[in-house]
Order: sequence, then structure tokens, then C-alpha cells
Amino acid sequence: MLFNDTEVPDNLIATTTQGERSMARLTDGWCIALDRNTMTCTIYEKRPWICREFEMGSYECIAARTDNL
Repeated sequence: MLFNDTEVPDNLIATTTQGERSMARLTDGWCIALDRNTMTCTIYEKRPWICREFEMGSYECIAARTDNL
């Protein structure tokens, strides 16, 4: 979920019919901002708050990556 303070480019944002905004995902579920060749965020300096709070290598991170393989 994205909040109003995001600097994420509009073309990387998905909006539900209820107006909720989140990072767009590719058809296979991976984040649209992830560069799969380097496994790095292409908008790292402008990444949303939730991504800043989501610690790389944490249980939640590993679970999310596993779910999207």
C-alpha cells in the first residue's frame, strides 16, 4: 500500500477501484520496480515507505520472495 508521501513514478503504481494505491506487479507477481538481473530496486532512492520498512533478508522478505518464485 502506498501513501500520499510517495515519490514513486505514476507508471509504477497500481490503483484499485476503491482508490487504494500500491506498487504495480508483473503478471507473475514480482514488483515492477525490481531488476531481475541484479535483484535490485530500480527506484531505490524513491522507493515507498513500506519498502524502506521491509528489511531485506528478514523472514517477511524471504517469504515474499519464495511466494513469487
